[in-house]
Amino acid sequence: MKNVAIKGATIYDGNGQVLHNQTIFVENGKFSSIAENATIPADYDVIDANRKIVTPGLIDVHTHLGVSEEGVGNEGADFNETSDPVTPEVRAIDGINPLEQGFGDARKAGITTVQVMPGSANVIGGEMVVLKTVGTIVDEMVIKSPSGMKAATGENPKRFHGEKGRMPSTRMGVAATIRRKLIEAQNYINRGEVNTDRKLDMENLAKVLKKEIPLRVHAHRADDIATVLRIKREFDIDVTIEHCTEGHKIADFIATQGVRVSSGPTMSTRSKVELKDKGWHTIKALTDAGVNCSITTDHPVVGIEYLRASAIYTIKYGLTEQQALQAITLNAAKHLGIDDRVGSIETGKDADFVIWNGNPFDLRSEVEQVYINGQAISE
Repeated sequence: MKNVAIKGATIYDGNGQVLHNQTIFVENGKFSSIAENATIPADYDVIDANRKIVTPGLIDVHTHLGVSEEGVGNEGADFNETSDPVTPEVRAIDGINPLEQGFGDARKAGITTVQVMPGSANVIGGEMVVLKTVGTIVDEMVIKSPSGMKAATGENPKRFHGEKGRMPSTRMGVAATIRRKLIEAQNYINRGEVNTDRKLDMENLAKVLKKEIPLRVHAHRADDIATVLRIKREFDIDVTIEHCTEGHKIADFIATQGVRVSSGPTMSTRSKVELKDKGWHTIKALTDAGVNCSITTDHPVVGIEYLRASAIYTIKYGLTEQQALQAITLNAAKHLGIDDRVGSIETGKDADFVIWNGNPFDLRSEVEQVYINGQAISE
């Protein structure tokens, strides 16, 4: 692995700072230092980034990359195990095709890290995983596995399972199903060594109850968000709110609950009643209230290549450029619990970064080069 020096760069570091005429040093796939007027050792490959902008690699916190393959149809639809409304035993990592076209689209768009999760048909959908976007073997792409347990409230689980004549068919039923399974998992944990048979579903839910992973819950409406937060308090578990479409209506309340939020996919259509109040004002209200917010495309609901365009729209509706950048870099890394590894250009972190030929918040600007783990990625 060659050491690299990127000289003359303007750096948007992900921490809210803009650094001018800096040299970034990369050693062994990590950022080793960032300095002005630095001497570059002779054994370094030198990249001239004069008049270029360097950002951290972008992060999408909520995708179905590789488990929902574009243009494939049913054969590539491996994101919802709808045979039962509660499937904590399934793992997204087992359904990911790392050669799916969406990973290439992500890299070309400067996206270096993604979380891949099951869909929202089930009340409890299974475990998720955080990956780098380059590789041919999923296990070698993993940053964090598992990175959370998927759950869903609202219309999706009601429709998928209520129409089959089984619980849940109401919002009450969705909440009751979550509580019932968490109580079963509590009982499983409490039995301890008395257990003679392993139960994979209970083992996976035990990780939530032990706060090893968060419950990441699909919730659009304000009342569904409040229900998720009620369950969080009842069971003393870590939770993230996924989508949070009506979060602007209760932003101050959300801010008191110690949760992180993914916002989006706001570029989508209003395909269901829960999305009638969607808009870019949501992330602005949540950010103003002090909530850690990330932006998501929910790929393939919105193509992952539009993550940056989504961030640009948030600027139009009130975020600063640096707030928008953090929503797809450092805030996103915090949402995933991997900010010690990625999300900002800092000494010791993975050297995942993007060189742009202009301001990344100008849609006319293009990605010139993407680096993942200190390696230049070619497409």
